[in-house]
Amino acid sequence: MITLDAISDKILQELSRDGRISNLELAERAGLSPSACLRRVQDLERRGVIKGYRAVLDRTQLGAGFVAYVGVGLSDHSKASQEAFERSISRSPEVRECHNITGTIEYLLRVECADLAAYKIFHTDILGALEAVHAITSYVVMGSPKDDRA
Repeated sequence: MITLDAISDKILQELSRDGRISNLELAERAGLSPSACLRRVQDLERRGVIKGYRAVLDRTQLGAGFVAYVGVGLSDHSKASQEAFERSISRSPEVRECHNITGTIEYLLRVECADLAAYKIFHTDILGALEAVHAITSYVVMGSPKDDRA
């Protein structure tokens, strides 16, 4: 685990809000000179604290406005079964996130598709066709008042 001082923490907060912020603006907000700020950012990148930068897309504009979190339980809890499930799911473009979790189910998926009809096809033809899947519980997102994912 890496310990950060208040300045590095401020840099990370600002970059999390806007990954395209100029170094000059970032330095001003962090209270550093531009060269010192750039060195800090490069050090955070080198140490793996900053893993990358990406664009935040409006999926609704791209025709994927339907979002559901899907709990998936497997009938077989073996490592081989989990690896097979993960391989299958990794090939599905509708699955934007896949988390192996604790509790009564093994996986929590974030699924994005065009609409309910497209989700039904995913539910039936992708998830429902996987041999190890024992239970599927869908939670349809009706709104997201806070979403800090990048």
